[in-house]
Amino acid sequence: MATKVLIVEDEEQIARFVELELRHEGYMTDKAVDGRTGLEKAESGEYDIVLLDIMLPELNGLEVLRRLRKTSEVPVILLTARDSVMDKVSGLDLGADDYVTKPFAIEELLARIRVALKKKGSQAKDEGGKLTWHELMVDPAAYSVTYGGAPIELSKREFDLLALLLTNRNIVLGRDTLLQKVCGYDYVGETNVIDVYIRYLRSKIDERFGVHMIQTVRGVGYVIKDE
Repeated sequence: MATKVLIVEDEEQIARFVELELRHEGYMTDKAVDGRTGLEKAESGEYDIVLLDIMLPELNGLEVLRRLRKTSEVPVILLTARDSVMDKVSGLDLGADDYVTKPFAIEELLARIRVALKKKGSQAKDEGGKLTWHELMVDPAAYSVTYGGAPIELSKREFDLLALLLTNRNIVLGRDTLLQKVCGYDYVGETNVIDVYIRYLRSKIDERFGVHMIQTVRGVGYVIKDE
């Protein structure tokens, strides 16, 4: 059965463009032009993924997402004309799986849809709430990290950064997003602090165990992939 996508977008030209491209790729689509209708449709459970604009009439996209996450874990990709770090962080905090800033190339959107659907089918968390990657095991409840049973000592920020990357596996997270999520919204300090913590993690995990876990996406940020 074809994947069904809900497009919640009040700009008719954008909605129609995305709809045509998705149908061309074999997706089934449905549309809503305001937040309230979009929320009702998304809560129905009929859709495999939701493309959600932030600037919507009646209910804005972030409020739609907040309410939707009370009842559903359907993947949500935010579409926003506002390239603000705070908008992106707010969306991720509310449970968005990803975001795309307008104007966007349709190839980028299609790629992010594929990643979100793949993530839905293969969650990083196991039944015990642990985060895994190959032989790496991160236990948030016990605040412990092991690789093949060998313990790894991490600082709080190193641990939080690793857990964030694992929770968003296969999704590239920008340095600004990582900085705000790991160091706090009001962090004041060196802007390359995330790069420093990435180096620490690589020395403690990648180099120690001979793996290539944390990948750099040049000019964007970092990602941990399933492969």
